[in-house]
Amino acid sequence: MAGASHYQLDRPTFDQGPKILIVVAPYYKDIADALVAGAKAEVAAAGGTTEVVEVPGALEIPTAIGMAARMKNYDGFVALGCVIRGETTHYDTVCNDSSRAITLLGLQGYAIGNGILTVENMAQAEARAEVGGQNKGGGAAAAALHLIALAREWGGSGKSVGFTSEILARGGTAV
Repeated sequence: MAGASHYQLDRPTFDQGPKILIVVAPYYKDIADALVAGAKAEVAAAGGTTEVVEVPGALEIPTAIGMAARMKNYDGFVALGCVIRGETTHYDTVCNDSSRAITLLGLQGYAIGNGILTVENMAQAEARAEVGGQNKGGGAAAAALHLIALAREWGGSGKSVGFTSEILARGGTAV
């Protein structure tokens, strides 16, 4: 449905800007760079900060997010990369398994925006990655921001999701 308009939620606001880890698989470097630029701009517009880490491929993105969620202090995560259909069923495996793993991490309570593009060709990837176009990197960051806002709202004041430096400084464990 070309030209259809899509409803977008208003950008959430935060008393304290969230700290976001962007995990990107830069196999298609130009596409990855555009996705990261869109994600960074969206997080910055919400008053947050970002760190970026690169991994070899889309299958490694959920593993890196899971490791960071256990070992570091992030409010949320943005998964970015691009998988273009090839001649084998490897495309299906990468798309399905990376998406499933990210969903399972989300169900554990981690705020993750999934911006791994799964496309048929480079033209589709370029259209979706373009910051001035579909801006799927910005959309993935917006999804993570909305989930962080929900976690903060539902967690009440002073309660955070995941590891926090305050809890760890007291020698406790995160809830």
